[in-house]
Amino acid sequence: MLDAIRATKEALATEHLIHPRLRGEREALRVLLATRHGAVLASTAAINQLKALVSAPDELRAELRKLGRPAQIAHCAQFRDRPAQDLEHRMPVRAMRSTAQRIQALQAEARELENEILALVRQQAPELLGLRGVGPITAAQILVSWSHQGRFRSEAAFAAFAGVSPIPASSGLTNRHRLNRGGDRQLNRAMHTITLIRMRLDSSTKTYVARKIAEGKTSRDAQRCLKRVICRQIFKILERDDRKQLGNVEELAEAA
Repeated sequence: MLDAIRATKEALATEHLIHPRLRGEREALRVLLATRHGAVLASTAAINQLKALVSAPDELRAELRKLGRPAQIAHCAQFRDRPAQDLEHRMPVRAMRSTAQRIQALQAEARELENEILALVRQQAPELLGLRGVGPITAAQILVSWSHQGRFRSEAAFAAFAGVSPIPASSGLTNRHRLNRGGDRQLNRAMHTITLIRMRLDSSTKTYVARKIAEGKTSRDAQRCLKRVICRQIFKILERDDRKQLGNVEELAEAA
């Protein structure tokens, strides 16, 4: 009881309380993301099951060994019954056909849901899709977690919510920070995905990371700094009324 009273007093003393998430378009995105995620997980489980079935009779294994995964799935989905073969051969064929067809159905469902997600993201925040490393799924997750303008009192609050705000981890003569393990983990995962894509494909990001490492930071610390910069960029785009796309990573890093 005392803890509840103290928590209430602290909440009332806060200058800016975080707003609850909106429903409407945001809720529609959340439902589509959850459904697609379920389809992807089910597809992955079915693919693993098909891999286990491929180790069946030697004749089937030899038939499928040289094929890549998409070709294996397509080939197995077109299997016909083989009445001339023995039971040990016929049943794996039946099982692989059923599993492959299930994989195709789940993958088609995931693609259809992703197209619907893309259409909603284009309506709500098309500028996000113009950023390097941001695809329809990561953009949708950002919009679901962010919800609406004014929900967060500042960009720093949004960074803390995303789990990309630095936490002091100094000890003795060592002065350093570490990643925040809290926050919205799905939003953090989206930020991590964007970071990895930029580190691999974006030249300005590679320059930024190289500069941080030259300053004495580890590769992991440089990645942490990059996540923080990307979070700042995304938040400013979402909160601006005109939604003008901001500069690249280097420009934002210089302004920080």
